[in-house]
Amino acid sequence: MLCSRRLYRLHFLLIFRLRRCLTISNKELLINEEIREKELRVIDSDGSQLGIMSSAQAMKLAAEKNLDLVMISPNAKPPVCKIMDYGKYRFEQARREKEKRKNQKVVDTKEVRLSLNIDTHDFNTKLNQALKFISKGDKVKVSIRFRGREMGHPELGTGIMNRFSEACAETAVVEKPPKLEGRNMLMFLAPKPTK
Repeated sequence: MLCSRRLYRLHFLLIFRLRRCLTISNKELLINEEIREKELRVIDSDGSQLGIMSSAQAMKLAAEKNLDLVMISPNAKPPVCKIMDYGKYRFEQARREKEKRKNQKVVDTKEVRLSLNIDTHDFNTKLNQALKFISKGDKVKVSIRFRGREMGHPELGTGIMNRFSEACAETAVVEKPPKLEGRNMLMFLAPKPTK
């Protein structure tokens, strides 16, 4: 009789292996001998339907053409497989993903911190900084930190934020209006959409 530790280990290994067999990710498709279904709907390499056949027949057809049998849709009844060159398919898929990443524009969020008793020159400096960020296509987070007794006058912070958004009105749109969160008042500006 096996001791309880061995039983637990066997049980754990069995569950781990079953879970690994059942999970099919989109990245890793089942190919050739990994396909364990009895019946498959097979599509030829040129896209024509070959019909429903056993997995052994489909493997034989793929081997005759020196191609791979790839399970495209495992959830269909019966599962759909295609005869194709798997290496070429993976290469083209990686190239397409690389193209998507290259054409993708990453939008950063830059922060500009103001204070409740900011002077006009400092205000203009922060404004120019924000306009520079917006012209590059980044979003801007404008924040005011309230200290001590300043918490009693949130309307002053709202006034500064409104003045800041009006000064940026030509190039930016207010994405989120000024809102007090704890001791900070936050507002988000985004570049105006181009027409």
